[in-house]
Amino acid sequence: MLIKRGIISLPELKSLEELSIESGESIKDILFKENRLNENQLVDILSEQYNVPKIDLSELEIQPEVIALLNEQIVTRYNVIPISRIGNTLTVAMADPSNMNAQDDIKFLTDYNVEVVIASSSDIEAAITKYYGEQAKKDEKKYGDISFDMEALLSEADDVKLSETNFDETTSLEDMIRNSEEAPVIRFVNMVMLDAIKKKASDIHVEPYEKSFRIRLRMDGVLYDVVHPPRNTMDAIVARLKVMANLDIAEKRIPQDGRIKIKIGQGEDMDFRVSVCPVIFGEKVVLRLLDKSNLQLDMTKLGFFPDQLEIFKEAIYKPYGMMLVTGPTGSGKTTTLYSALSDLNKTDVNISTAEDPVEFNLEGINQVAIREQVGLTFASALRSFLRQDPDIMMVGEIRDFETADIAVKAAITGHMVLSTLHTNDAPSTITRLINMGVESFLVTSSVNCIMAQRLGRKICYNCKEPIDVPKSELLKLGIKEEQIADGYQIYQGKGCEVCNGTGYKGRIAFYEVMKMTDPLKDAILNGASSMELKELAIKLGMKTMRMSANLRLLEGTTSIAEVLRNTAPDENA
Repeated sequence: MLIKRGIISLPELKSLEELSIESGESIKDILFKENRLNENQLVDILSEQYNVPKIDLSELEIQPEVIALLNEQIVTRYNVIPISRIGNTLTVAMADPSNMNAQDDIKFLTDYNVEVVIASSSDIEAAITKYYGEQAKKDEKKYGDISFDMEALLSEADDVKLSETNFDETTSLEDMIRNSEEAPVIRFVNMVMLDAIKKKASDIHVEPYEKSFRIRLRMDGVLYDVVHPPRNTMDAIVARLKVMANLDIAEKRIPQDGRIKIKIGQGEDMDFRVSVCPVIFGEKVVLRLLDKSNLQLDMTKLGFFPDQLEIFKEAIYKPYGMMLVTGPTGSGKTTTLYSALSDLNKTDVNISTAEDPVEFNLEGINQVAIREQVGLTFASALRSFLRQDPDIMMVGEIRDFETADIAVKAAITGHMVLSTLHTNDAPSTITRLINMGVESFLVTSSVNCIMAQRLGRKICYNCKEPIDVPKSELLKLGIKEEQIADGYQIYQGKGCEVCNGTGYKGRIAFYEVMKMTDPLKDAILNGASSMELKELAIKLGMKTMRMSANLRLLEGTTSIAEVLRNTAPDENA
């Protein structure tokens, strides 16, 4: 091909071959050194020789979920970078498309078919720097105690036949344990857990399907594909997680819950709450990361507006009554309640909590883990607390009339009770309690404040850029004309290495804080609906979640997409 393109002649080829043998350098490197061959020419030659399409990486914006499929060690080792995934095919840019070892290793690691395109070596190196950067090296230093060697993982996998560790109903318990303790399995599980910690994920999802097996991470409230290991590795990986969580690895018919604690260097611990659930093609495992270092206990940093924080603190510092927080799973309710307890935690008060499960240990607070299988329910824990001379009690969730009844009666007999419910907004919590069977006069006598919340993603500080949004679009969101200043500016994130290309970094809460005022109490006693209560609360000054989100949009903290994703419009507001 070099001769065909006129770069060298046939006689020169023979002399170059001799020089290559003497020096140990390739003909390509010799020609590069003599400035007779450049990268663009080499890309053209290899593209034609191997019938592989060329690609200009500078014109691409690679999605973070694609980048996450290969770690920095692999892309650096083979000078490759993943650029796209369609179905079960991963497209990878390579400088050397003849490297079959690289293609085989990538196929093993991701369980995808590999399609190769060619790019220059310098372009690939620049892309690796852009998408992987220096942060991985910093994290590796911090989390060194659970680091892994991907090369060893790939080579050892062949030795122990990791891809053949497929358990069936006749597999013995000893075989399950032995396979779960094979070095590649341990290293792979460590790799996934380390990746989740470094990326500050909240959850790891290990999901089996009929012909595939995938692992996803939830980051800033959104799930992203991370890796698709070979389907036949599933049982060994799940068994390893069950062993780490002290669960019964032979039991595959019923759900199981456990906990994993690992050390991550510098004397730090990381807890994982583990839930295993049998599904039709195996067992799904979800690990919730319980990172104490990320637990925000300072109420002033949770995202309250000053007037909302004032109402919240006033409610929890009353000598008795009930403070309720509502929202879906993963909306930050536990963090909000923990911050309240941390603020209330003084030497002169007795605080007890009933939680399912206990997510973080709080010094100076008596925490009870609910175990319904042995009869320790929220209701029975509350009854026990009342005999323990309590000042403040927290109930993880009010799920039924019995728990609601005890909590309400505790609140009107001199105790402060904090709890959560699953409702869409603050006013509908009143209706929910009444529908449970709590009398309306008991609701108005016991509840001090109700707060609904959602977590929205914050625009990445590093790639934040202004966008043009017509005023009419802002009005459709429910923003008032008078709130839109002259020269207003709306922002979005374009995606960068800091935010893994998502445009978002971190989250902030959108709050709806409803103080139980006399007009609201009268409306409840008169049988007002949730909608009527909401309209009245807004007239009395309550900011709805949509209003709070809109204010965060106007100040440049979040995006229009996050406002729409996390909050519902306010009808007639």
